[in-house]
Amino acid sequence: MTVDNPTVVMIGIFTGVFLVLATIALAAGLLGNRQKAMQGRLQKVVGRHRNKGLLGEGGEKKSLFVKQEKFFLDQFVPRPDELRKRLRRTGRKIEFKHYILTSLAVAVFVGILARILGGLSPVPSIMVGLACGLAIPHMVVSSMIKRRLTKFTTQFPEAIDLIVRGLKAGLPVTESIGSVGKEMQDPIAVEFTKIIDDIRLGKTLDEALWKAATRLDTPEFKFFVISLSVQQETGGNLAETLGNLSTILRGRSQLKLKVKAMSSEGKASAYIIGSLPFIMCGLLAMLNFGYMSILFTDPRGQIAIIGGLIWMGIGMFIISKLINFEF
Repeated sequence: MTVDNPTVVMIGIFTGVFLVLATIALAAGLLGNRQKAMQGRLQKVVGRHRNKGLLGEGGEKKSLFVKQEKFFLDQFVPRPDELRKRLRRTGRKIEFKHYILTSLAVAVFVGILARILGGLSPVPSIMVGLACGLAIPHMVVSSMIKRRLTKFTTQFPEAIDLIVRGLKAGLPVTESIGSVGKEMQDPIAVEFTKIIDDIRLGKTLDEALWKAATRLDTPEFKFFVISLSVQQETGGNLAETLGNLSTILRGRSQLKLKVKAMSSEGKASAYIIGSLPFIMCGLLAMLNFGYMSILFTDPRGQIAIIGGLIWMGIGMFIISKLINFEF
């Protein structure tokens, strides 16, 4: 039996692609066990603080004064609290409702451009608009978070060394941490200043540190918090412990740079493979636009373009997992 209706064929292709993507996402969730070992060790420490009433069931800090803003689109957004957490990690005052409204605006704008300038039919235009509305703001926020955390991680060993020098000079821990907020640059100065502000508002050092660890969500800072927490419970030379941690973090950064250099060939190959179809499409359009225009105006060509972009995205996602390493 043959189907001549392009809309039916389009719906069938999108349904099949959706099922493939859902299967890949489920497999990634079931097989993504890289951080389970580290999370298990962290949960042992977090569990002790939860038993003391300092942490909630999800590891977040309990507070009687924090009131979470609500937005009428919360019911349509999956895990809005996680999205708010991502926005706070950028270090900028990006409100949840502004992010959602921006995503909707991008989706509408791109959908209209795809319909008017691209000549796509309504269904592909809507799909392209929704994809861009979800992807573009997410990538921008991810880039902001990555850039800020990279800068924080680079400065962090120097901040630990500054704390160690303060401890060796006889200053208390809180004063040594406060000196980091005064003498270092952003973003590390902002985060350590927030820790001191929380302590001045009545929180213990342990509570303020775990709140910052939840806000930053980086392994390096969690190592620092765990070192201080264990030292408070067991005693010992804190300056020596933090000095060793600074050495370990510098070695960790050097290992990351070494791995980055070794995987640069694979990344270059991924960039070439990913950009080659677009380059060839542009060259063919410049040489014979009438020949290439059929791909954009014919419904079957539009289906081929969308299907090709989806499968290219899956391939690039797999390549990125092969060339990126987590520590």
